[in-house]
Amino acid sequence: MSPLRLPGPPHRVKDPHQLIAESGADLEGHGLKRTMGLFQLVCFGVGAVVGTGIFVGLSDSVAKAGPAVVLSFVLAAITCIFTALSFAELGSAIPVSGSSYSFAYATLGERVAFLVGWCLLLEYGVSVSAVAVGWSQYVNELLSSLFGWQLPAALSAGPGDGGVINLPAVIVVMMAATLLVRGIRESAGATAAMAVLKITVLVMFCAIAFTAFEHGNLTPFAAHGAGGITAGASLAFFSYIGFDAITTAGEEVKNPRRNIPVAIMICIGLVTVLYCAVALAAIGAIGPEAVSDKPAALSLIVNQVTDSTVGGGIIAFGAIVAIASVVLAVMYGQTRILMSMSRDGLIPQVFERVSPRTSTPVANTWIVATVFAVPAAFSSLDVVVHLTTIGTLATMVAVNIAVIVLRRRNPEVTGFFRIPLHPVGPVLGVGFCVYLMYGTGWRTWTQFAVFLAVGAVVYAGYGRSRSRLAGRSAD
Repeated sequence: MSPLRLPGPPHRVKDPHQLIAESGADLEGHGLKRTMGLFQLVCFGVGAVVGTGIFVGLSDSVAKAGPAVVLSFVLAAITCIFTALSFAELGSAIPVSGSSYSFAYATLGERVAFLVGWCLLLEYGVSVSAVAVGWSQYVNELLSSLFGWQLPAALSAGPGDGGVINLPAVIVVMMAATLLVRGIRESAGATAAMAVLKITVLVMFCAIAFTAFEHGNLTPFAAHGAGGITAGASLAFFSYIGFDAITTAGEEVKNPRRNIPVAIMICIGLVTVLYCAVALAAIGAIGPEAVSDKPAALSLIVNQVTDSTVGGGIIAFGAIVAIASVVLAVMYGQTRILMSMSRDGLIPQVFERVSPRTSTPVANTWIVATVFAVPAAFSSLDVVVHLTTIGTLATMVAVNIAVIVLRRRNPEVTGFFRIPLHPVGPVLGVGFCVYLMYGTGWRTWTQFAVFLAVGAVVYAGYGRSRSRLAGRSAD
């Protein structure tokens, strides 16, 4: 078979060696300090992933796929695994803060890189809003378990959910921003503690729910057919969003060329086993119809199985901690991506400034918190999940293509990990991502097309003329 041939380099490609040198990948980069070890990095990945998708979004996935939601989680996991291999190779070879954006800049060119960074606003920024909305639901569940009352709907839900403003969602975003500006050591420590707690809570849920397991609740297993499994997988994929945040910590990780790929693989494997166990336990305990009717399903299932509100209160508390850690980790990823784009001149310089006192991008963090607190306050979870999912899948398509391009154009740029049987893995990664994108529906595709068009206009009107790479080329 003839080797894969690529066209000539696209316009304005940043040399990978230059990208690594600018970021200080082997030193201390731009005031950022290397304080995260492998354990903290794995906890950071789990912290970015396990949250609203499983604690709140499980009911939506079950409504689409029924008991076969377990296959939906596996299909979403397979999509993630192929793409995770690409992230692992690129994160090991180019250990910088910009994640998908930086990988695209080094392979596919500035225009594509900007649009990838624009899509990451959906994966990291808009998903913060979605996660914060889910946090608010479990706050009310905990208050109900402990005190028998809840916050008024007007103050705990957006207009789309029958309220006026979602204050708990705003509060959790601002709390995360406060911790992030204090320093990465404090943020990583808090994320590690919360990751361990959320895993413990989910294991406890499985232990309780399996005591009420009934095989009859799993039949018919695939009542909605293959289409239901695909639709469920598109929703279940939201539960995996965030694992690539590990690569955004490239400049703050010890031994990044080894620790980044290892952390990605551990994170995906652990999360997949956990999700399948939780879904099987939940459906086996009360049946798919009952699960699909409950937004805060896990807490309510424990209450029903134990005939008490104590266990459900513990699950609700774990969900609050879990979802808060997602807000923290995902906001961290968003600020580091914006920092990388700012260094390249594609967005204003305020996003790249690092405080000499805390070694964190303070202004960047508060801008992100303020901007995405608005949709958290006024949007419902359903409005943003599909758009976040399709934006994330689009960036993953770019990453899978980027690893193929890097191997062909810069074979000397290597790291600790290389994908076996290349390029089969990245090609399959593209195929699975496009398949799940199809499952999001035509309305989401229309919204995404408009979003990309706006991004292209922003690049043409601002980023293209202010690009520092273009300025150096002109010199």
